[in-house]
Amino acid sequence: MRLYRELKPAILAVAPTASAILVLAAGMMLLASGATPSVPVRFAMLMRVAPAIIIEVSHFVSSILGLVLLLLAFGLRARLDAAWVATQVVLALAAVLALFKGFNWEETVILSLLLALLFPLHEAFTRSARLTRMEITPGWMLSALAAVVGAGLLGLWSFQHSDYADQAFWRTLSDADAERAIRSSAGAAILLLVFGIWRLFATAATPPVVGDQDFDFARVRAILAAAQGAEPGANLALLGDKRFLFSQSGDSFLMFGVRGRSWIALGPPVGKRDERMELLWRFRELADAHAARPAVYAIGPELLPDVVELGFSIQKTGESAAVPLEAFSLQGRKREVLRRNWRKAGESGASFEVLPAGEVAALMDELERISDTWLSHHSGGDKKFSMGGFERRYVGEFPCALVRVDGAVVAFATLWPTADRTAFSMDLMRYSDEAPKNIMDFLFVELIAWGREQGYVAFEFGMAPLAGLEDRPLAPIMSRVGRLLFERGEDIYNFQGVRRYKDKYDPVWQPRYIAAPHKWAIPILLADVGLLSSGGVSGLTKRPKKNGEAAAPQAAPQPA
Repeated sequence: MRLYRELKPAILAVAPTASAILVLAAGMMLLASGATPSVPVRFAMLMRVAPAIIIEVSHFVSSILGLVLLLLAFGLRARLDAAWVATQVVLALAAVLALFKGFNWEETVILSLLLALLFPLHEAFTRSARLTRMEITPGWMLSALAAVVGAGLLGLWSFQHSDYADQAFWRTLSDADAERAIRSSAGAAILLLVFGIWRLFATAATPPVVGDQDFDFARVRAILAAAQGAEPGANLALLGDKRFLFSQSGDSFLMFGVRGRSWIALGPPVGKRDERMELLWRFRELADAHAARPAVYAIGPELLPDVVELGFSIQKTGESAAVPLEAFSLQGRKREVLRRNWRKAGESGASFEVLPAGEVAALMDELERISDTWLSHHSGGDKKFSMGGFERRYVGEFPCALVRVDGAVVAFATLWPTADRTAFSMDLMRYSDEAPKNIMDFLFVELIAWGREQGYVAFEFGMAPLAGLEDRPLAPIMSRVGRLLFERGEDIYNFQGVRRYKDKYDPVWQPRYIAAPHKWAIPILLADVGLLSSGGVSGLTKRPKKNGEAAAPQAAPQPA
C-alpha cells in the first residue's frame, strides 16, 4: 500500500492517455470480431442454449459498442468524468454480449480485466462535462472511420479465405454468418455517419457572447467595480463582444474572443487574485474539449508563472508604457518641448475637464461628430476586441476627458478607471480639425495631473507593438522577425514613432506577451487577434471615410 501511495500521482497522471489507448484497442477488437467469421464449434454450442434472436442482437450490438468505445476513448484522453462512467457501463455490457454472440470467452476476459483496471482510476478523470458537450475532433472521427472500414475489409478478407473460399462470392454473402458480419459493420458505419452529422450541427458548448442586455453583463460591471489589481484594459469587458468564464464564487471572470478554432483570452482574469489559476485552467480545458487553439494575449510578467504552469509557450509581442504619477514633472530641459506644446495649447484657448460617466450622454452627439471627423482621416475604421470603438452605449460607460476651445469640444478621451486606483488609462482619443496643434500633449499632461489628484498611482499609455524584441543569433525566430518588422515596417505601422512619442514621458516599460500551448500556433493566433480587433479582413482593408460622410449608426458594440 505504501508503494501504491508513492506511485499514485504518477499513475493518475498517465491514466487518461493509457486508458484511452486501451479502450481504443478494445473497441477495435469488438469491431474486428463482429466483422469476422465465428468459430463454428463454439457457435454450434451456443445455438443449442440461446435463442437465435439473442445471438443476432448480441452480434449487432457488440459492434455498435465497439464504435462507442472508440469515441469514448477521446473523452478519456480529455479526462472527462462522464466518459469514465460511460466506459464502465459499455465495457460491462460488451463483456456479457461477447458470450452470446459466439461464445467468445477470450473477449469477455479481456473486457472484464480492462473494466477492473479502469475502476480504481476514477480520480484521474476530474473534468465534469456532459458527453453531449464533448467535441470529437475531425482527426478522431477519421480515425474511427478508418477503424470501421478496416474492420469491414478484414471481414471481407476473412470470409474469402475461410471454408467458403471455394464458393462464389454471392453465395458467401447469403451465408447467415456473413450476413451478421455485414450487418454489424454497416450498422457501425451508419452510426458513425449519424454521429458525425449530429456533431456538425450540435457542436460547441462555447459560452455565448455577453451583450449589454444580458444578466451576466451586470455581473461583469460588479466585478470590475471591486476587482483586485485589475489593469485598465479590463474595461474592454464592457464592449459587449466578449465571451466570459466566471469563477465558482462569481467574483472573477476571464474574457475571451473566438475566431474559428482560435480562443483568445484578453489579459489576465479579473476579480480576485486567488481565483486566477482556476479560471485559466477552466479556459484551457474548455478550449481543449472543443478542439480549439487557446491563447492568453496581452499579459504582463506577473502572469507568466501561471501560464507556464498551464504548459504554455510564451512569445513577447511588445512593451507597454506606464508613467508613475508622483515622479512626473514638466520641469527641466528634458521636458522643454512637452512643456512648450502644453503651454501653447493653453494659450490658444484650450481648457480641460473630466465628465463623470453619468453626464457623458448629454454630449454624445457632439462626441460622435468629432469621432466621425477623426475616422475620416484614418484607415481601418473603429476597432473591436482589444481596442475600443465609438458606440454610444460603450462610450457612456466611462468618464470622459474633454478639451474645449471657446466653449466648443474639440477633443475627447474616454477613460478606463480601476477599482483600487493602481492605474488608469485612455481608450478612445479623438479630435476634430479645429483642435489646436499638439492637442495630444496637452491632453496627456492634463490627464496626468488629474490622475494624481484622484489618487491614481500610474497612467498607462498602452502598447508599443514589437518594441523590445531582440535580434540576436540565438533569439527565437519570431523575435527576430518581429525586430525586423519594428525596424523596417514603417509602411505597415508606425512602430518606432509610437515608441518615440511615448518615450517623451519617461514611462516605465513593461514587456507584454502572448502564451499558447504550441509555439507554432502563435503566428496564427496573432493573426486572429488582428482580425478580431479589426472586424475581419474587411475591417483591415477599410479606407478612410470621405470628408463630411457621416458614420452609419451601429446596432452592436464596435471597439476601436
